[in-house]
Amino acid sequence: MQGPPPTPPIIFKTPPFAHYGLAWSPFYGQRIALASAANYGLVGNGRLHIVSVQPGGVVLDKQYDTQDGLYDVAWSETNENQIVTASGDGSIKLWDMKINDLPIRAWFEHSREVFSIDWSNVEKHLFASSSWDGSVKLWTPERPQSLTTLPAHHGCVYQVLFSPHVPSVLASCSTDGTLKIFDVRQPRPTTSTHQPLATPALTVPAHGTEVLSFDWNKYRPWVVATASVDRTLKVFDVRMVKGANDSALAVNAVGGVCEVELQGHEYAVRKVQWSPHRADLIASASYDMSCRMDDDAPAARHTLVALDTRPTYR
Repeated sequence: MQGPPPTPPIIFKTPPFAHYGLAWSPFYGQRIALASAANYGLVGNGRLHIVSVQPGGVVLDKQYDTQDGLYDVAWSETNENQIVTASGDGSIKLWDMKINDLPIRAWFEHSREVFSIDWSNVEKHLFASSSWDGSVKLWTPERPQSLTTLPAHHGCVYQVLFSPHVPSVLASCSTDGTLKIFDVRQPRPTTSTHQPLATPALTVPAHGTEVLSFDWNKYRPWVVATASVDRTLKVFDVRMVKGANDSALAVNAVGGVCEVELQGHEYAVRKVQWSPHRADLIASASYDMSCRMDDDAPAARHTLVALDTRPTYR
């Protein structure tokens, strides 16, 4: 005897805007912010959608239009109505749902597209941005300028994330194939007089080509997963570094042990994220239009779910 049919998915479409990023509100379990761009982010305007998931569908609570596409979004960890966005024109904007049409603050320090933004859930007054200009910047909503600028990579910085375990630590990934970990408690010397870069605590040569995404494991403090153009996911223990003297944060160390390499995607892997509920469950999304869920446990490393989202033509 067959059971009841599966519940159809709730779909929220916003033509002609395509979604680049989303963030769940840390205050309301049903509220989502969507960063969107026209023409798939190649050229044109952007829009911030704020929606609520209700039993009858998705309700649009608020929307804000921008002059350039939005690539990422993050909720404030201290104010339930405030959201920060990353834009293709190099700007960062802070929005308040109580105010219509315009942001309450805007910053214009990045010289190229801002592709990633992350609000620390430990140091709740701080958020970080990364840009195609190669830099990572730290911000607080009250200040008109950035707190710190880290010239992190020579190429585009695709993502920046605070460690969920160590308040002063953040990491970034880039076109140069590396994952870099920075301790922002103290200034670092630069490594070159011609193209100065901030000296990281650790550089992980993760892939032979661009690293598009990474994520910190929520249960294992020094375990990071990376996703690359080479179609693979890798899991690193960044405690295992050369010359670290048993310290997880040695200055300008190189290393990190790859615990596992996960294959299966046909094209570049655009996004990777650990489960917030399990230490060994990892999800990924690829330009092959599929999503995969993999079990990273040593005794059972295999793909649990492979969802192909390509349209079927008949």
